[in-house]
Amino acid sequence: MKKVGLFQSIQWKIIIIMILLLLLAIQVIGAYFSQGLEKELKQSFEESIDERLEVLSYNIRDAILADRSEGNLERSLEYDIANIIALYGQSDAYSKLQIVDRQFRIIGTNNQEDIGKIVTGESSVRPSIISGTQSRSIQRDAVTGERRLVKIHPLSNNDDEPIGAIYLEASMESIYEQLASINTIFLNGTLIAVGISAIVGVLVARSITKPITEMREQAQILASGDFSQEVNVYGVDEIGQLANTFNEMKENIKIANHTTEEERRKLSSVLSNMSDGVISTNEAGQIILMNDPAEILIGQTFEQVQNKLIFDVLNLSEDMIQLVEMQDSSSITIDFSDDNQFLLLKANFTVVEDEYGRFSGYITVISDVTEQEKVERERREFVSNVSHELRTPLTTMRSYLEALIDGAWTNKEIAPQFLEVTQNETERMIRLVNDLLQLSKMDNKGHEMVKERVNVVPFFHHVLDRFEMNKDERIKIERSIPRESIFLWMDKDQIIQVVDNIMSNALKYSPQDEAVRFKLTKERNRIKVMIADNGPGISPSKLDKIFDRFYRADAARSRERGGTGLGLAIAKEIIVNHQGQIWAESIEGQGTRVFFSLPLIARKQGD
Repeated sequence: MKKVGLFQSIQWKIIIIMILLLLLAIQVIGAYFSQGLEKELKQSFEESIDERLEVLSYNIRDAILADRSEGNLERSLEYDIANIIALYGQSDAYSKLQIVDRQFRIIGTNNQEDIGKIVTGESSVRPSIISGTQSRSIQRDAVTGERRLVKIHPLSNNDDEPIGAIYLEASMESIYEQLASINTIFLNGTLIAVGISAIVGVLVARSITKPITEMREQAQILASGDFSQEVNVYGVDEIGQLANTFNEMKENIKIANHTTEEERRKLSSVLSNMSDGVISTNEAGQIILMNDPAEILIGQTFEQVQNKLIFDVLNLSEDMIQLVEMQDSSSITIDFSDDNQFLLLKANFTVVEDEYGRFSGYITVISDVTEQEKVERERREFVSNVSHELRTPLTTMRSYLEALIDGAWTNKEIAPQFLEVTQNETERMIRLVNDLLQLSKMDNKGHEMVKERVNVVPFFHHVLDRFEMNKDERIKIERSIPRESIFLWMDKDQIIQVVDNIMSNALKYSPQDEAVRFKLTKERNRIKVMIADNGPGISPSKLDKIFDRFYRADAARSRERGGTGLGLAIAKEIIVNHQGQIWAESIEGQGTRVFFSLPLIARKQGD
């Protein structure tokens, strides 16, 4: 397993997260505290300046408005103002303090060099004196960078007439020096806190990552197949519960692995001792498993066919491949004969799907049906010979009986009964011969199908309409046919014969006042037809044989109703030749349902 980098480990992530959270908290608190402190310091500073300025303005206003003799007016005013400034206007924070009269002349200052000077128009003192409004601003010295609070406090007499103003500049550097000192303290505290947090983070991270690291190591051991060790449990917290769950999971995996191994051995034993061959493929159709009987039957070892397509190994034609791919399960016979032996294999393909219903491969069971095919072939030849042998005497009998009917009415009571019975039996045997001939043609591929593109919806309605006209009025035919158009390639006459044979049986065996149900459904790649009756039903032991030739579930009743035992066999041959399927379901006393399916017209790739 790839080693985790230093800064990618959980331990370092926890440490970094703790430090970042601490830094974030300190920064938020520091910023809030610094802003609040700066605001409070500035406010306190200005309040102190305003208080002193109020006292100073009160005394200077009284000095300006006081009565003085004309000879010593100016000297006395400046002297009083100088004394007031000395008493109330001295502070280390004052960078400049000027008293200006209404002629814009400086009459008092903390810098004696400016006494008597006129305030220039660039100063904001003039507008304050004229308008009588206070002015406040914070300015920064362009040379020293010193920040100063500049305030102009206008003076007026009792009639609110301007008599001068106080101009004050106060340095604010002491405030920012305090803030800088406090920020330094915060920085030092932050560094100490980060160091302590890193140490605590290492301890906390180790307590968390140690059991996780142990679980990772145990998971690697578990992946190698060793189920003997367990994870240490250090507590009852979430990590402790995770460790307990991990140990429980290990036990469950151990049990599941043991069960799987047992099932694998059983399956291997079953496959090895089966008489039939079994071949398994992946979703691409490539062979991934094959037992010994399959190797014997196809004449190749597993190593020779591994990862090869099963269709190529079994030499299937394109038509057979399409048949297998269109159906969920299918059975085909494959000719493996050569110059030395006649060999026929029957392959049953079953589609395997995963838990999401997606195709994941085939399970193919192959068996040797050579002897069965030989017996079937002999039986077919026998039927063909019997049919040809019976046809001539039956035709002669029919001609004789027709002649007898034309003139031999000597006995009016016995002759008609005799002739009627003979006629019925003759017709039944002729039908038998015709059925045998048709089956023989199908077996020998002598009957060519005339396929055409047919919309089966109106087609089946037309077929059922014929039965509606000729059936017993006490028997109903219920139809369930979709409205949409459904197109198939098929031989119409042969499919009509299939429906005729199945419907005839259903109508024969349905009780009066009961219904025969005809249902057509469209599935993914085929249509399915169901014809159901409410007759006596068929026992499970006989159900699989009803499509065999000459087989009758109830022979006596079938002969009474004119059955030959070949109708369903013919239907089966026709459906199989159309690459479809036919089967039956029945419960004794509850009726029989016969199904057959036909493939839809396959779409070309890209359509």
